[in-house]
Amino acid sequence: MKTLEIHGSTGDSTIRVGETLQNLGKYIPAENVVIITDVNVKRFYQNNFPPHPVITIQTGEKIKNLDTVRSIYGKLVEFGVDRSTVIIGIGGGIVCDITGFVASTFLRGVKFGFVSSTLLSQVDASVGGKNGVNFKGYKNMVGVFSQPEFVICDLNLLNTLPQKEVLCGLAEIVKHAAIGNADLFKYLEEHYQKALALDTGVIERLVYDSVVIKSAIVNKDEKEKGERRKLNFGHTFGHAIEKTTGARHGEAVSAGMVMASELSVRKGHLQPKAAQRIKSLLRNLKLPTRLQADRKTVFDALQKDKKRQGDGIYFVLLEDIGKPFVHKISITELEDVINDFY
Repeated sequence: MKTLEIHGSTGDSTIRVGETLQNLGKYIPAENVVIITDVNVKRFYQNNFPPHPVITIQTGEKIKNLDTVRSIYGKLVEFGVDRSTVIIGIGGGIVCDITGFVASTFLRGVKFGFVSSTLLSQVDASVGGKNGVNFKGYKNMVGVFSQPEFVICDLNLLNTLPQKEVLCGLAEIVKHAAIGNADLFKYLEEHYQKALALDTGVIERLVYDSVVIKSAIVNKDEKEKGERRKLNFGHTFGHAIEKTTGARHGEAVSAGMVMASELSVRKGHLQPKAAQRIKSLLRNLKLPTRLQADRKTVFDALQKDKKRQGDGIYFVLLEDIGKPFVHKISITELEDVINDFY
């Protein structure tokens, strides 16, 4: 097991990569605990849960909304939850996002932690203190910054994931390598087949190195005023594509990274060879480099991006692999990119 610390304004968070669900009891009280999970995780792993009340939600982005939050609040009232209660989310990114949001807002905030069960949540959603839900289909429009007490990244739980979910996690790992570690990017290029096969040693390094990159950025900029914006590489186009096509998050981000790389080349910052390396790695990892979408609906969604300020959006470009920078780009220029791409 490897351990990392995030120091946020809302508290400290300990990330444990390689710890297991079976050892969750070591990190929580003997009583006053409520677990939130989804139907799939419960079906596979309920026997490994500690003996506490469980709230079970459905799966998919469609349930990541205020209606689900409202139903969970009702259950917490039924259970008599008070400020001494600890809420634990056991599941993927949707479970972690909802759990963190619920715990941060119920009774003005109770302690919470995660056992992350998907590759995507282990390298992204469960780490960093962003908690939120979608609103009217727009991604994470309602949310808070609040750090979990701990995150357990149990690599054994990845073995029951559908391959498409594994691929979504690999897309975020490519993102972390592209913005933060050229050596990790090269390692991925050399070991992509083992990554796809969930080789234990390769996956442990990929998860740990991704969390190192993300935690270092979050420690500098918890609330996304500057440095943390770099974590949005591929996400501005990606979120718009995700909303309008129904593609999985990682698939949309993969296509979004290709578009962001090509924009970096167009603006004279990135060499075409580097952009091609990104595209080739994504293809080798069986991720899409382009998704069919209607350019008008993509642009409409992009205009509602959370990172928009006035007539521009803070956009992540690359100078090279491992060398990102943030530049405010006008909505009009981004519309031109979408029109050219589609």
